[in-house]
Amino acid sequence: MHWILLSLILVAFVLIVIEDVVHINKAKSTLFIGTLVWILAFMFPQHGADAALVQEQLNENLLEIATLWLFLMAAMTFVAYLNQQGLITQLVYRALPAQLGQRQLMVMIAVLALVFSSLADNITASLIMLSLLSSLKLKPRTMIKFAALVVFAVNSGGVSLITGDVTTLMIFLAGKVSIGDLFLLIPAAFAGVFMLLATLMTTAGSSVVEVPQFRRPIAGRDKVIAVLFVSTIFATLLLSVFFSIPPVLTFLFGLSVMFLAYQFLNRDKPKRQSVLEYMREIEFDTLLFFLGVLLLVGMLKELSVLDQLPRLYELMPVAAANFVVGLLSALVDNVPLTAAILKSGIDMDTADWMCLTYATGVGGSLLIIGSAAGVIAMSKIEALSFVSYMRYMPRLLLAYSAGYGAVWVIGHKLM
Repeated sequence: MHWILLSLILVAFVLIVIEDVVHINKAKSTLFIGTLVWILAFMFPQHGADAALVQEQLNENLLEIATLWLFLMAAMTFVAYLNQQGLITQLVYRALPAQLGQRQLMVMIAVLALVFSSLADNITASLIMLSLLSSLKLKPRTMIKFAALVVFAVNSGGVSLITGDVTTLMIFLAGKVSIGDLFLLIPAAFAGVFMLLATLMTTAGSSVVEVPQFRRPIAGRDKVIAVLFVSTIFATLLLSVFFSIPPVLTFLFGLSVMFLAYQFLNRDKPKRQSVLEYMREIEFDTLLFFLGVLLLVGMLKELSVLDQLPRLYELMPVAAANFVVGLLSALVDNVPLTAAILKSGIDMDTADWMCLTYATGVGGSLLIIGSAAGVIAMSKIEALSFVSYMRYMPRLLLAYSAGYGAVWVIGHKLM
């Protein structure tokens, strides 16, 4: 049964890769196999486990999934409202000139993604940046190129603050790095992103991107909701740092304030749309895909597949092992990878833990299914698929290597 479960998980990941060939929606296939492997685990318990132990394992995984789901739901509801009201599009119209070259646009997108994901979490940053891209109506091939840039930049920016990436938070809470150490990852993140920019610009055409100039006044109530969204992001950061309040709790509180504010601001409109209707704008394919993938990864963890990871540090130098762990995070969720290393008792100095923080946060960018930002991009950009994203893997690997090298130099030579 152990090998049957592993085979089913492999089939699930293969179906994601060949989605364009078999025409089976990845959310449906991952959810089907993700639930199937857990049903089989109950029917045929492994290593002498009973139903109670399997139930405990499932509950632990469902708690992690529910936390991500609720956070995504809250963030996506904010973004759905702002998108439907056209606020994000209007901000783009005001910020950009009527025309600009692809290279200029790349630099702007890269810097915005880096900065925003450093201040907020990478999921929220991805939603905002992809909404911005969609408003520009780029050609499919160009859109894929920009999506790869956004995914890498968002993941790079997220590693420098504990609210930007879950694995960064895990390593910080384990006492392996300090806030000051994490700030030193910022120049390394910029180094990796600008390396990617340099390689992408070599293929950027001379075409000019037309920015729609349709402008309309932004309603006062929409400005209030936008301010609440930004305030929620900053509150998430501050409350997490000073009071260790889980980000999902702060975001849900911000969502509730948004609901109340919406009702108050629209109290004079008898036929106003219910604020809960904006939840219908959320793409539940994304949420269901997350659910299926995390169920599969949870089963990998319970099958002790990830327990073999610490052996890497016995076979190669620490710096090389950390680099490889980053590559593995493109295939396996970085949270269980990081947890396995933290629990293994591997002895590393602060500089090596900084390298691991960067590797697990950015390495997932190498494959479209390797990070939350990539999964969101694949669900929101029709032209983006596993295969089309793979075309940029050599450039992404070069950029990841440049960023990792910068972290190593900063940690071992400059500290």
